Amino acid sequence: MHLLLRTLLMLFRSARRQPLAVWDSSSLPLRVLPTDIDIALHVNNGMYLSLMDLGRFDLMVRSGVWKRMRRRGWGPVVSAETIAFRKSLQLWQQYTIETRIIGLDAKAIYFEQRMVSDGEIYARAYIATRLVTKAGPVSQEEILQEFGEPPLDLVLPEWIHEWRAASALPGSRTPAPHAWGSSA
Repeated sequence: MHLLLRTLLMLFRSARRQPLAVWDSSSLPLRVLPTDIDIALHVNNGMYLSLMDLGRFDLMVRSGVWKRMRRRGWGPVVSAETIAFRKSLQLWQQYTIETRIIGLDAKAIYFEQRMVSDGEIYARAYIATRLVTKAGPVSQEEILQEFGEPPLDLVLPEWIHEWRAASALPGSRTPAPHAWGSSA
């Protein structure tokens, strides 16, 4: 909710920026705001992932895919993400969120995103997303029909498959009981 107004403003502005193909990289210029920082006066670790949502929306809007997704009743959801930090973004610092799709498999669309300032990577994340409707997940065939075929050189790195397998939880229709054990 804390990024709702910022997201709406970004959606409006992205629609007026230079169009991209969905397989292109997008670059979204931003500045660190007081609502982005924590008590240490730098961007809060959890805020990086929230801000990266804006980068994915920018790519979807500028490529025209967002409008087609909404028309079909598709909504994006994150199913897994991992992030590494190198440097801290400070209050009022200018930076860009660099976003690109790095591949797809039968269950997800994978993004690489970077927070970049002065030509240096401050943080990098990999995000697995799904498109869903009220009826369930959208198939890869339907996604490619809307997105178009990916470039031939777009090959999902093998480690992504390993990461997804190692970090996966059971599906939402499969029980996933919580039990740490009895030791306290």
